[in-house]
Amino acid sequence: MTVPGRGATLALDGVLTAEEAALTANRIAELQRPDGAIPWFRGHHLDPWDHVEAAMALDVAGHHAPARAAYEWLARHQLPDGSWYAAYDDGDADRPTDLSRETNFCAYVAVGVLHHHLATGDDGFRRRMWPVVVAAIDFVLDLQHEDGRIGWKRETDGTAVTDALLTGCASIHQALRCALRLAELAGDPRPDWELATGRLAHAVRSHPERFLDKSRYSMDWYYPVLGGVLRGDAARARLDSRWEEFVVPGLGVRCVLPNPWVTGGESAELALSLWAAGDSDRAAEILGAIGHLRAADGLYWTGYVYADDAFWPEERTSWTAGSVLLAVAALNGHPATTAVFGGGRLPEGLSPDCCGGSPPPGADPVPR
Repeated sequence: MTVPGRGATLALDGVLTAEEAALTANRIAELQRPDGAIPWFRGHHLDPWDHVEAAMALDVAGHHAPARAAYEWLARHQLPDGSWYAAYDDGDADRPTDLSRETNFCAYVAVGVLHHHLATGDDGFRRRMWPVVVAAIDFVLDLQHEDGRIGWKRETDGTAVTDALLTGCASIHQALRCALRLAELAGDPRPDWELATGRLAHAVRSHPERFLDKSRYSMDWYYPVLGGVLRGDAARARLDSRWEEFVVPGLGVRCVLPNPWVTGGESAELALSLWAAGDSDRAAEILGAIGHLRAADGLYWTGYVYADDAFWPEERTSWTAGSVLLAVAALNGHPATTAVFGGGRLPEGLSPDCCGGSPPPGADPVPR
């Protein structure tokens, strides 16, 4: 299965055949509503972050029109302050089920828009979506603290939650770098975003005490790598540091300690992190290990409780399948995917004058 005009394949030995990848992509497309919304599965909710992840997976599989429709859904339903609600019933914009507005959910549109532009070369799309990205990033940065961290969300009544999440902020860091690249393409310099990106990177890299303690969760372990804050030796050292705690050989990655539960999304994201750290061999091994989560319809079970030999929860989500396709695409050198997750050509932002300054992430080359 070759992505039209981009020369990358979604077949990977021991993980997916081309036919299996095509089936998975088709199943994600079938979950999409006619209005472009991509819920977790039909009848469940949509959240903006996972909606974007599923749209990115459609693009790596060559389903560019459905991916574009997903971003157009975001453009139509963006709130006046630049945000989106945290959840919508079955992706119905008229039926939000969580009226809070999470910063990392809202920022991720920048990653998706840059990814779609790079996958398709569609300049008209990029220009149309630029005001959407600007409004979303400005909403997010309105919750940034002087110390660099970004508050988790605004509550339903507009109250800012000042607590910050390491995983969410690492994801926002990736989004800010993609937004800065979009600003370059638009000829619209954003020096305030450059400062914000550098401050956030320094906080994630050097000040874990500024964030809520979620160290039981594997995402807090690998997301500083996935979000592009750590690269090179620093990235590899972080991934090695808790490998034995989170990785279950032959099964995948635990979501949270000490639960005997491996999950497909976290496993695929760890594979992306390993690839970004230059460790494609272990990335492929992790992806191969979660083959037991693949269902006959081409989607993936969210997780597996190995102590009980049971899939749980009993759901197969668009975003779990999407994360697998994105990881395979990165390993196979899909240009748009390697650009947004490798970050080698994305703007870094400006380092703050804190702790004697902080150099940019490791200089080791990103695999391509």
